Amino acid sequence: MNKPSDEQLTAYLDDELDPAYRSQLDNAIADDPLLSLRVQWLDRSSLPYKEAYDELAQQAPLERLQARLDAIAPPQRPGLSRRWFIGAAAASLVAGGVLADRLLIAWQTQQSHNWRALVGDYMALYVPQTLDHLPSDEASQRAQLRTVDARLGLNLSPALVKLPGAELKRAQMLEYDGVPIAQLTYLDAKHGPLALCVTRSNSGRRPLAHERRHEMNVVYWTEGEHAWMLIGHNPALALEDLAKHLVDKLGA
Repeated sequence: MNKPSDEQLTAYLDDELDPAYRSQLDNAIADDPLLSLRVQWLDRSSLPYKEAYDELAQQAPLERLQARLDAIAPPQRPGLSRRWFIGAAAASLVAGGVLADRLLIAWQTQQSHNWRALVGDYMALYVPQTLDHLPSDEASQRAQLRTVDARLGLNLSPALVKLPGAELKRAQMLEYDGVPIAQLTYLDAKHGPLALCVTRSNSGRRPLAHERRHEMNVVYWTEGEHAWMLIGHNPALALEDLAKHLVDKLGA
């Protein structure tokens, strides 16, 4: 079968496909590890919307907004699926509801956190043996970085992304819900797998910040049109030093 789109996989997760096509996808997912990973990532977008927005909803003119939504809803409301949520938020925005503006801002903020959560989930599976057999010659690195550059509008080179004490093993493109994410994976001599990840962002410049995911330290920041994160088992201060090293080189 042809490679399914993210929209088709979302419909699969929302149980909105006809049984025959769903059966085909079941078989394809079972046979294709990469497709299975895409499905797992898409499934993580099933966020607890109600709980996340209860506080905002309490401040909103709910009766007026509900009346507007009822007036523009389709004949058969599909329930609180991902696509219905986006449609409802957009409809409220068109109607001029205050809640829609705040929901959209909160949703965008959640998305900026969500990509880091996905990377953390992915990196939690890595062990040194995942990377130690990969070729690390400069020709391979340059070819992989060119793919990253083409998708994200960057201009990277092996020298530019070199990290002290860590060997670059692979640069690859991932994708979540149509959003490209580059992952540069390193093998740190002391602390094991380490990753520098980047995606596009319109949130402006933001300084280095810290968080923890899956018992790993994370340093993240935004610069220009891109959001960056460095994640690994390195101590927090050591990871911050590596991030500063990258900021200085990438900003030069």
